[in-house]
Formats: sequence, C-alpha cells, structure tokens
Amino acid sequence: MTDYRLLENQYGFNVYTKRDVVIVRGKNATVWDDQGREYIDCVGGHGSANLGHCNEKIVQALTEQAHKLITCPNILYNDVRGRFLEKLIGIMPPPLARAFLTNSGAESVEGAIKFARFTTKKTDFICAMRGFHGRTMGALSATFKPEYREDFKPLVPGFHHVPFNNFEKLEAEITNQTAAVLLEIIQGEGGIHIGDPDYFKNVESLCRKRNILFILDEVQTGFCRTGKMFAFQHFDLKPDILCLAKSIAGGVPMGAVVCSEKIEVPMGKHGTTFGGNPLTCAAGIAAIDFMIENELDKQVREKGDYLAQKLKDLNPEKVREIRQLGLMVGIELKEKAMPYILALIEQGVLTLPSGTTVIRLLPPLTIGYEELDIVAEKLREVLG
Repeated sequence: MTDYRLLENQYGFNVYTKRDVVIVRGKNATVWDDQGREYIDCVGGHGSANLGHCNEKIVQALTEQAHKLITCPNILYNDVRGRFLEKLIGIMPPPLARAFLTNSGAESVEGAIKFARFTTKKTDFICAMRGFHGRTMGALSATFKPEYREDFKPLVPGFHHVPFNNFEKLEAEITNQTAAVLLEIIQGEGGIHIGDPDYFKNVESLCRKRNILFILDEVQTGFCRTGKMFAFQHFDLKPDILCLAKSIAGGVPMGAVVCSEKIEVPMGKHGTTFGGNPLTCAAGIAAIDFMIENELDKQVREKGDYLAQKLKDLNPEKVREIRQLGLMVGIELKEKAMPYILALIEQGVLTLPSGTTVIRLLPPLTIGYEELDIVAEKLREVLG
C-alpha cells in the first residue's frame, strides 16, 4: 500500500504540524481516511468548507463549467465572471459596490493594502495584536504573531499593532500617515476573540472623522459562519474595503477585495492571472445561491445556539471560557490545547488550535444536529 505520508514528507516542504491522518474522501461534515475510518470534521478547511465537503451544487457547477471553459484572462470579458460579480455585489450592503477577484485570503489582504495606499496616498496601517491576515509579505506585516514574522524581517514598513477591543490605544496610534485600520471582527487564529460592538462603532466613526479607510478582514468569518452573511452585519458597520476568501466558492480557491466607490484602482495598478477564472466563478455563483436558498445564516444561528447549550457543562476545572458566535467556537483551556486536539482525533473528531490554549471548532455549516451532539459528547469525554 502506498504510504502517502512518506510522499508528502519526501517531496513537500515540512512547514505544517501534521496530524497522523491521511484524508481521502469527504461528504458534508464527514471525512474518511485511507483506512476507511470516519471523522466529524470541525476543521472544515480552516473555514473554507462552509457548505460541506463535495456539496452537490458546487460539484455540478464545476463539472458543467469544466466542459465549457476553465480559464480566461482578465484582459477578456467573460460571462461567468460577470454573473458572479453581479451576484457577489448583490449580497453586499452599501457602500460596497465593486470587487477585485483573487485566489486566496492573503491575496485579498495584499490587494486591500495596495488599494488603501494608492487611494489615500498615505503609508501606515493600524492592526490588532493577536490578529492574523496571512503570510505573504504585506499580509504578514499586518499579522501580529512574532513566530510568523521574525525570520522574514524587514517586513513592509508602516504597520502598527495595538490591543484588540481597546479603542483608546488605537486612537492614540493614529497619525497623519495612517492610511487605514485593518481588523478582524473575530480573531480566528488569535483565540476566537470577538469584537465589542461599541469598539467597532468607535473605530468606524474615528476613521470617518480622520479620513482613514476602514478595512475588515472577513476571510474566515464571511459567508454565514457567524449567523450573518458577514460578521460585520452583527454590528451594522460600513467598511470601505472587505477582504474575503475561504468559503466564497464552496471550498474552491477564490477570494475577493470588495470596495466602496471611494477606492481608486486605475488600469495597470494591480492584476492576477487566475483570479476570477470561469471555474471558480461558477462555483461562487452556486455557493452564494445555496446559502440564500437554504437560509444558511438562519440555520447557523440556530445550530450555534444549540451547540453552545451542549457545551455549557464542559469540565470547569479544565475550561476557562467558551467564546462563540454562530458556528465559530473557541474553547479556552487552562492548559495547552494540543494534547486534547490529538485525543479528539482518536475519538473521531477533527478540531483546530487557536493559539496555544484554545480548541477551535469550524464545522461545515451544513453539519447535522446529531453530529453536533457527538462533537459535544466527545469533548466532554476528552476533557474529563
């Protein structure tokens, strides 16, 4: 039998902390390994599998489009790209009115950084401690975690990090060179820390007063994850730029930088080869249609409340706090989380860390209630 672990270790770069599981198949919230064992997937492609694995609508859209046209450069118009852009902007609240299509979340953040600098003719950005925005050079400059940053300095200059949910510290960092404030509504990689509504309203108001762009990174929280199409809608915010990716196309690599009309991006100032290709756009249309037709945001609110109730009785000797919005859950422990994450694999549940002490749950939003029951039961067993 082929040892797929050996192949990855021999021919790939060892930059990930691998779990000792070879996943070969998935359907909705269940995945199977090469030994035929099944797992409930609460990793969910780091939030890119919101519609479940091998969603039939996505598979159908990809299959049909692959027989027509797979790639088409942006120097030519394309029917599917046009329809997807119309669909995407159709679910945006004002003032968001235009989009640049990318391949990933990091690319979306990179685009937002460039667009903000060009539009404002200013250089600096204020970001949050514990924030994560990607690992390419511009996105990495906005990311906080020192372990990700130190070996790649000098990074892009002009990025400043302040405590999350602390408006006074953010306001004090503003200068006449501040182009934008770039924040997550929920810090996905930073421990599932949820933004305070008053904090975000104050930040938005400050940006308006000081002619600073307000950029929100919803790469992980977008597309119904938190019980709204976008997490900023919980707080009735109006960002100037919105960074999207992950589940925008049902798990197919895609992203977008969605902007208000005040953002300037003249011809020749940015570009992409694969961004907005017909294959991913077809998947994106199917994904957004599925979310709307199935009222996925409403489903997530109900399932999130249900799971939160199920998790209330987790062992208080080991659990410090549970933070949750929709189906984005962080279980903060009083000790390191990784031993419990590995124990959950043995129990047939795949989860993620978020920082060193948080177990993160990002299941497909189409997960069933019986599966949520099993996840809660296995967490109780593992945590004692």
